[in-house]
Amino acid sequence: MTFAELGLDEKILEAISYMGFDQATPIQEKAIPQILKGKDLIACAQTGTGKTAAFMLPLIHNMASDPHDGTSTLVIVPTRELAVQIDQQIQAFAYFVHASSMAIYGGGSGAEWETQKKALANADIIIATPGKLISHINMGNVKFNKLKYLILDEADRMLDMGFYDDIQKIIASLPKKRQTLMFSATMPPKMRVLAKQNLIDPFEITLAVSKPSERVLQTAYLVNDIHKSTLINDLIKDKPNLESIIVFSSTKKSVNEIVRSLSGKGYAVEGISSDLEQTQREEVVNRFRAKQIRVLVATDVFARGIDIKDVHLVVNYHVPGDGEDYVHRIGRTARADATGVAI
Repeated sequence: MTFAELGLDEKILEAISYMGFDQATPIQEKAIPQILKGKDLIACAQTGTGKTAAFMLPLIHNMASDPHDGTSTLVIVPTRELAVQIDQQIQAFAYFVHASSMAIYGGGSGAEWETQKKALANADIIIATPGKLISHINMGNVKFNKLKYLILDEADRMLDMGFYDDIQKIIASLPKKRQTLMFSATMPPKMRVLAKQNLIDPFEITLAVSKPSERVLQTAYLVNDIHKSTLINDLIKDKPNLESIIVFSSTKKSVNEIVRSLSGKGYAVEGISSDLEQTQREEVVNRFRAKQIRVLVATDVFARGIDIKDVHLVVNYHVPGDGEDYVHRIGRTARADATGVAI
């Protein structure tokens, strides 16, 4: 089904056509009509299926056709990286629509706090991590009295990170009359409880929960730790078609060790972990998107929500302890209709 067939505003169709989008993904095809009807929604779908567009396009459509004043939409997400990415996507989707957005997250300077404070009073769409938003709520910086839409994105991840109480506190500060949308890759029992407490007669969508994409070729090598970097080198040398590679490590310390090892082989490689400031992380991600970096070594801070096109290979340097983390890691490749390899 095309986006035009879904009845979206012409200004949105023009914006997404510039982005090269025409056909809706299954999650978009199922979710957008229900959101346009005003239904609360629980949507479970594997990573890389287009969930951000599924919840933002219909809401931006509403903004294009219905004048609004103040913050109408709040998107709560688990990480700074996902907040920044959704903010960037919204700016693209709403290029021809009068709708402003702002990402609210921790780790910034005093000047950034003031910028966030002003945005919370004026932006149409707020994308926030729970902890930083709670800080602004406690300081009285939040004006959600005109809020119409609440989205909980990567809800399972937020519960894994211990944000249940923070989410409930945030929701308690919002108008009771609103549309609530919950998007996730999995549906653990605690999320069912959260949904039951905060959603009204939600429409449910479940697509391929907790399964890697069939377009990912998965393989495994049994190798001692001291030989792992050598193996990676053997796998990627003389293979120019593998332009973008992500290596996942379970520890920040080993990120630096892997970077040093692969740098010594002459590859353009950088690392990303919670040790970096937010601006530094964004700069690394932008260089990776621009193909200035061939190999990105990362912890699980990079495993969820980040959408980078044409990642050809994902390497699990350490096997993650949780199956869901594995699904999210290898979900960085084979996104949309592409294929990829996971080792």
